[in-house]
Amino acid sequence: MRDYPAVNRAAVREMRRHVGDLVIDDYGVARRGLLVRHLVLPGGLAGTAEVAGFLAEEISLDTYINVMSQYRPAYWAYECATPPMPLDRRVTRGEVAAAVRQARAAGLWRF
Repeated sequence: MRDYPAVNRAAVREMRRHVGDLVIDDYGVARRGLLVRHLVLPGGLAGTAEVAGFLAEEISLDTYINVMSQYRPAYWAYECATPPMPLDRRVTRGEVAAAVRQARAAGLWRF
C-alpha cells in the first residue's frame, strides 16, 4: 500500500488527540494513552529514523515506543530476498540496537 505512511501518521495523530500520552499507574499498569509499537524489519526497511522523527516532532517526545524484534519471514518473504527487499531473514541484534539508537537520537526516551 503506497500511502501506508500517510495513513498511519494520520491514525497516530488521531489516536494521540483522543487519548494523549501514555499514563502508567503506581503499579506499572498502563491506564490510558498512546503506545506505539514499531516492528523492526531487516535492512532498515521499517524506516525507524523517519518514524521516530515523526513521533518526536509531531506527536510528543513523551511518546512510549515499543521497538519490536519479532519479525520473522513467512509466506512470500523468501521471494523478496534481493535488495531493496531483504525480507527473507529475521532481524539481527545489531539492527534492533540501531533502531533503538535512532529512536533515542530523535529524542524519544520512553521504551
